[in-house]
Parts: sequence; structure tokens; C-alpha cells
Amino acid sequence: MAYVLVINSGSSSIKFQIVDPHADASADPFVSGLVEQIGEPSGRITVKHGGQKYVVQKEVASHGVGLKETFSLLDAKGIGPTQLDIIAAGHRVVHGGMIFSAPELIVDPVVEQIRNLIPLAPLHNPANIDGIEVARTLLPNIPHVAVFDTGFFRDLPPAAAIYAINAGVSEQNLIRRYGFHGTSHEFVSSQVPGLIGRDPAHTRQIVLHLGNGASASAVANGQPVDTSMGLTPLAGLVMGTRSGDIDPGIIFHLSRQGGLSIDEIDDLLNRQSGVKGLSGVNDFRELRAMIEDENPNAWLAYNVYINQLRRFLGSYMVALGRVDAITFTAGVGENDKFVRADALDNLQMYGIEIDPERNDLPNDGPRIISTDASTVKVLVVPTNEELAIAQKAAAVAARVK
Repeated sequence: MAYVLVINSGSSSIKFQIVDPHADASADPFVSGLVEQIGEPSGRITVKHGGQKYVVQKEVASHGVGLKETFSLLDAKGIGPTQLDIIAAGHRVVHGGMIFSAPELIVDPVVEQIRNLIPLAPLHNPANIDGIEVARTLLPNIPHVAVFDTGFFRDLPPAAAIYAINAGVSEQNLIRRYGFHGTSHEFVSSQVPGLIGRDPAHTRQIVLHLGNGASASAVANGQPVDTSMGLTPLAGLVMGTRSGDIDPGIIFHLSRQGGLSIDEIDDLLNRQSGVKGLSGVNDFRELRAMIEDENPNAWLAYNVYINQLRRFLGSYMVALGRVDAITFTAGVGENDKFVRADALDNLQMYGIEIDPERNDLPNDGPRIISTDASTVKVLVVPTNEELAIAQKAAAVAARVK
């Protein structure tokens, strides 16, 4: 069987999967794993295969060491990349700027172009490049393919993409709405027409990717017309630890009156805000337990989260004109029935009505959770970004044979 190695290289971790690109979206990967705490004394490598979990605790000095150790562990189990029919390696790259809209075969000039985009994603693109370079060295005889988080949103309409700030400053600093989670939004939105029996070329839909990071998109006939994240993944919805949209003047106020540095404000808005900043937790299971214990901070955090979600939902309904489907995906979207019910509460006048019994069912695959009378279909569709990356990488590999 042919597989694709999918690599998501972060600043101090590497997530990886070995995936059958033809598998069902709900199927487990053939192999999955995580290299953690790279560069720290107490590293860890976790591999899952065939219902078994293997953990190795040891120092992982670099991304190169981490991947080499992982491949050795997989080899010892008879499931290493050189022991399987690996037809391609797919690499998640967070920022493709305006250069990349589609998956790209990785050659040296492509790596340099990704490197040139580091100012737009200083925390992510360097780590993505590390993973690419190491994997190309270890597996030199297979095609390596970059799949960009921003690719799906590259051609947003100018009215949605352009910020109303000085045009010269924007152009000089590459400022515009790029959008993120594009692989997930594209993967999920492509499944919806078939699930509701509509022609993809005549389907208008809203996708709500709700995880620790959260984003929304409006998609008309397969093409995105708006999305909530912007120049960075900080914009838009309230998230687990990120503020989402705020008055930009807050940043000036925190600097001038609060005495915070730019780096401190960055840390505050990205890591100490959102649901966690208001309640102290960013896990929605913990938040629900706190709400049931009548914790006022948890209740406030939840209501702020839902209010912002409904604000974007309403604006996208107007932008689309007609809505055929609203889809929830990612960790919170797929598993939190309260978020789904409250996000769409009291919208029957707009043709949106959730069936409580369908909404209560466990997350075991794509399903419709709206009533039969609801003219707007409401769905839960599990995302599988790794499978999407594997499919795109396999397609590129097939073209370059």
C-alpha cells in the first residue's frame, strides 16, 4: 500500500503521520506521532500504531535529531519510512504569502521563498523550514510537497482582504488579510455539498473551525469570500488563549498607560487572553464543569466567546446573501454540543434550526444536526488536515513522476 508521510514541524515539536491518502476521513492514520520539547533536556518521542503507544523519554537536541530518532524507532517496529512504500512527504507550511496558492513541489528556490516570508510568520515558518530541510536530507528520493495554511484564502475578494490603512504602508509591509486554517476550511467545505445533496458550484456555506485556535469562513460555490483570521492567526473569533478581534487602540493604551512592551503585549494577546484570560482555563471541558459549578468567570468567558461567534456568523450570512449550510468542525466544533446549540440559538426566522437529539449524538463522522424543516442545513464534519495534506502531496507527486 502507498502512503504519504505528513510532517507538521513547530518551534519545539514535530507532529507526524503516515497516511493512506485514499483513506476515509474518519479512519486512523497508519502511524502517528509527536516529538516534543526539542532543544530541552527532557525531550519525548511518542509513536502510535495499530492501537499501541510507544514513548521514549530522552533529550532531543534538534529537529534533525528528533526525526532521526523517530525514524529509528519506526524502523525497529518495521514501519519506518524506508520500509514502507512512501510516495511523498507533505509538509504543513503556515504562511505562503501572496506567492503560494496551491501545493508546491519543494526544490531549493521554493525553500528560499518560504524563508523570505519569515517576517509574516516569525514563529512558524522557520520551524516549518527546519522540518523540510531535515526530512529532505533523510528521505532524498521521494517528492517533498509544501501545503500552505494560507493557500485557500489567497484570492479573497479585495474588499475582504484589504485593511483600511495607508496603502503605501500596507504594500511596503505586505499587510493584508491572509487567513489561516485554509487546509481545514477547504477540506470541510468540499465535503458539504455531497452531504446535503447540492451542486458544489451552487452551494453557499459558512464553516466554523473551532479548536483552541478558531476561525470562520464564508465560501460561495467553492471559493472563499471572507475569513476571520487576518494578517496573523490572532484576528477574528475569541479563541482558547487568543483575544481575537479587539479595538487596536487597546495596544496603544497598554503601551502608554500600562507600560507593557510590544513583546509583552504580543504574549498577552496570543497566550494569556481569550477564554483562558477570562476564566483561567482554555479547555472547554473544564470550562463546562466550571459553568455547571456556577463560576461567574467561566460563564462570562463562554458568553463572550458565543457573542463573537454569532457576530461573525451574522456578517457572513449577509455577505453570502443565501446560506445553504453552516458546518462545525475541529475539537470544540465537533464535540461541544452546547457551543453548537448556543451559537445558533433562536435563528429559526432565518431558516436555521438545530435538532436537539441529533445535536446530542456522539462525534462519529459527518452528520446533519438540523431539523428536517430547517432550510439552512447545519452539519458537524470532522476535519482531517493531515489527510488533506496527504492527498495534496500525493497529487503533486503523481504529476512529477
